[in-house]
Amino acid sequence: QVQLAESGGGLVQPGGSLRLSCAASGSIFSINVMGWYRQAPGKQRELVATITSGGITNYVDAVKGRFTISRDNAKNTVYLQMNSLKVEDTAVYYCLQQIRAIADMVNRNYWGQGTQVTVSS
Repeated sequence: QVQLAESGGGLVQPGGSLRLSCAASGSIFSINVMGWYRQAPGKQRELVATITSGGITNYVDAVKGRFTISRDNAKNTVYLQMNSLKVEDTAVYYCLQQIRAIADMVNRNYWGQGTQVTVSS
């Protein structure tokens, strides 16, 4: 059984920084793509950033130059460093990991439970 655990959300003033973490645990054979999504009140969930197993990153235009996604393969963990935060970054942030579990060797998308990020003065 595979589970994801997120941490790092909170309340921050505009211009501040936060770092999100998402660790996978369980019987894991391999992890391909890792990523972060967010969902603001009344809006659809949107992609924020992804990183491949080879370290190739992709960002939505709204966060380019401010957010950095990274991963630690030894810890099965993906991070999102968020700098210069804006009010419009307020949302619930969800991590996604594409994991091949040992049990059946099938690639599946696993989601974290979500963590609230609120940017407000």
